[in-house]
Amino acid sequence: MTTHAPEPATTRTLLDGEAISRALTRIAHEIAERNDDLARVALVGIQTRGVPLASRLRRLLAEQTGVEVPVGALDITFHRDDVHVRDGGRPPERQPLVRDTSIGFSLEGSTVVLVDDVLYTGRTIRAAIDALMDFGRPARVQLAVLVDRGHRELPIRPDYVGKNLPTARSERIQVELLEVDEIDRVQLVGTPEDGARV
Repeated sequence: MTTHAPEPATTRTLLDGEAISRALTRIAHEIAERNDDLARVALVGIQTRGVPLASRLRRLLAEQTGVEVPVGALDITFHRDDVHVRDGGRPPERQPLVRDTSIGFSLEGSTVVLVDDVLYTGRTIRAAIDALMDFGRPARVQLAVLVDRGHRELPIRPDYVGKNLPTARSERIQVELLEVDEIDRVQLVGTPEDGARV
């Protein structure tokens, strides 16, 4: 009797470091164009890879406009709808990893641009908005993402998109950044059709 081992997932690079840099430069231009008073704008990166993206956007905005906007980091662990640590319902072997939240500026009356690497179902962004409101009430919240892969489950739409990359649900977008992964690239990780799982 012959057994067949599953084939490894296929991986394809969709964006290299140069393409990521161009996408972020364009997003920074768009943020500057849509917000007349940059002095009232703050960037807040969603942990983990949204944080270095927010820092890069801050640097690009400073280069383009001369305005240095504040930047913060937001952990959304306890606001996710798939984490049940508050009611003790999460299995002990799957405890969530909590990262730093650092918002050292007032949100009142400001425009906060939430920054994340990939927009998928929209649930991460809903959790981020909930978490953000614990720190104050901004005048408005905008959303910047490096990649929009589709498959929304909530009515959330980004204001700024680096690249729209339609995917199948059986596929995964993997963003790697120098600050975290020592390389800049966006990859599509897929499984062979026979082994595809949603």
